[in-house]
Amino acid sequence: MSSSANAGIDFATNWRGVVSAIRLLTARARGARKPMPGRCHRRLPLFLLMAILTSQQAAAAVQESQTGLWSMLFFTRGFHDSAWGLQGDVQLRQWDVGTDLEQLLLRGGVTYRPHRFDGVLLTLGYADISSGEFGPSDATNGESRIYQEALLSRRVGDRLQLRHRFRLEQRWVAGQDFRTRFRYALFADLPLNGRLSGPGALYLAFYNELFLNGERRIGDGRRVRWFDRNRTYLALGFGLSDKLRAQAGFMHQESDQLGKGQWQLSVHASL
Repeated sequence: MSSSANAGIDFATNWRGVVSAIRLLTARARGARKPMPGRCHRRLPLFLLMAILTSQQAAAAVQESQTGLWSMLFFTRGFHDSAWGLQGDVQLRQWDVGTDLEQLLLRGGVTYRPHRFDGVLLTLGYADISSGEFGPSDATNGESRIYQEALLSRRVGDRLQLRHRFRLEQRWVAGQDFRTRFRYALFADLPLNGRLSGPGALYLAFYNELFLNGERRIGDGRRVRWFDRNRTYLALGFGLSDKLRAQAGFMHQESDQLGKGQWQLSVHASL
């Protein structure tokens, strides 16, 4: 067969394919239910699935990159001439600066100051946590914790105040096996005008906290890493009265799944 004849056959074949595609698109636009011919029919669902998954992943990345807002109240209560006391905190954590709930944390404990060890505070407490999901979902996941804590305070030089906090948690997370977690935090407060408390006091507040999981298996074949997360925080503190302080700052949290920044506003009260 001549080359001109072959070219004619190829042209006719290609043209029929183009015409079939045009007719199919026209029929679909009019609401027809004809299936796609050949490989195009098999490949379209896969293409659409890939496009949907890609768009969902992009949306999740955008949400995780948003700066969150944590609003917190911390309180301590001592009893006159007693080594015993109370402490607690209420924290509203949001994925963004709007109304997207990340966590609502309620925590309280009984404290004890050993007379023989100056600067040591021991705590036994309980926490209730409700965790929300990214985005518009109102679904929450519950967690209960019991924790034991040792806080060691010391002054370095005439200005720097350091605190080491060691905390062990027993965790009951909904949908998971019983878990434990160890936490260590280093706090540092540096006065900018000579004092850390009292009306008009101005200081820098810093902390870094490391979280380590006690178990890797959490049920149903799921596993987590030993490393859970790390937080680094820097803020400016203000003395409002002898028993009331406020802090405003920024905290970056790096977990085994994502890294995220949070604005933090906190009030610290001695009752």
